[in-house]
Amino acid sequence: MVKNKTILVVITLLLGMALTAAAENYPYRSDVLWVTVPNHADWLYRTGEKATVEVQFYKYGIPQDGVTVNYELGNDMMPSDTKGSVILKNGKAVVTIGTMKQPGFRDCRLQATIGGKTYKHHVKVGFSPEKLQPYTKTPADFDEFWDKNKSEAAAFPLAYTKERVEKYSTDEIDCYLVKLRLNGRGQSIYGYLTCPKNMRKGACPVVLCPPGAGIKTIKAPLRHKYYAEQGCIRFEIEIHGLNPEMPEAEFKEISNAFNGRENGYLSNGLDNKDNYYMKRVYLACVRSIDFLTSLPEWDGRNVIVQGGSQGGALALITAGLDTRVTACVANHPALSDMAGYKAGRAGGYPHFFRVAGMDTADKLNTMAYYDVVNFARRIKIPTYMTWGYNDDTCPPTTSYIIYNVLDCPKEALITPVNEHWTSEDTEYGHLVWIKKHLKQ
Repeated sequence: MVKNKTILVVITLLLGMALTAAAENYPYRSDVLWVTVPNHADWLYRTGEKATVEVQFYKYGIPQDGVTVNYELGNDMMPSDTKGSVILKNGKAVVTIGTMKQPGFRDCRLQATIGGKTYKHHVKVGFSPEKLQPYTKTPADFDEFWDKNKSEAAAFPLAYTKERVEKYSTDEIDCYLVKLRLNGRGQSIYGYLTCPKNMRKGACPVVLCPPGAGIKTIKAPLRHKYYAEQGCIRFEIEIHGLNPEMPEAEFKEISNAFNGRENGYLSNGLDNKDNYYMKRVYLACVRSIDFLTSLPEWDGRNVIVQGGSQGGALALITAGLDTRVTACVANHPALSDMAGYKAGRAGGYPHFFRVAGMDTADKLNTMAYYDVVNFARRIKIPTYMTWGYNDDTCPPTTSYIIYNVLDCPKEALITPVNEHWTSEDTEYGHLVWIKKHLKQ
């Protein structure tokens, strides 16, 4: 089942979404406002159908007249193939986007200059995206590879430390900083465990929340405190073995040193599937399930994974790797059909094929063992996905591909206007969905 939030979306944004100006179509406290209205209310078309979009541009809430808007059209994440311009009349004009012969998305990229300052905007519309299929194939020994690695990881005894964190504990919840050992080489991950206060033995579902991409602290651990307030044990983790209590400046220094475009962790060891950095990360998620299901307060029935972007990818991957998982929630997952660029269309974050030297046989081979596509094919539990169309980090092409390959009870909340973000209401809706799918 697919839901669609398009009605009154512009009104909602105007009434109070405080978004980061550098990253969003609708920056907070901006003097200008773009409004783009495709001629299909759900922003979707069949292949062969022609799409148009009405462009509106306001400054101080006043429609701008006589302003030239330049536009470029191109397929999702692809170079532009068409350029043109329109002149606004009473703040409005219509741009013809055209059509697509194959399933996918078209991106209309807009630009206007007023008073010497240039303002940009974009909008994507889809053409039969429910028919998108992955480029990525499943290696013949995929299951054997992961079964072997899981068995080796499981041979290391469960070991962790757990320390109460007063600043993140409240009258209703307790928060602990957990350091979870992964193997005999001393590698670990950290996470904040938030629990209902005075929880009873065998009473609580457990929720694993992997992080978005980057080398960074775990920000705002109390942002999702409502999980613990409503009876769940939630484990929000980092993946690099770095204590989240370190100062922000130290994280930035480490990231600058070891996570550049040419030496980032997501490409570390990509030439060899056995040595790839993310192998330890995927197994760390399984070890996190070991930890959560060892807690005496776990209800013995419900194991949920939930995350966004890289965290959405890791949620789906863990659901495909570990049969103990009973439900999965993923926003705009990264690492999805990463080799899709080989098919002449958008591939998934981190967009390896935009970096010189990444398109090699060895790297392509490794990608297939770590691509969300091949884990999603193995998921049989209820799964809930959310994504937007204007996302240039984890493009809608790849989110649709993952959703299309899922062969399980599944639901999607599609929020077309979203770029790479989710609202607080959508985030809270994940818990609502989880509670509806708890095993009793």
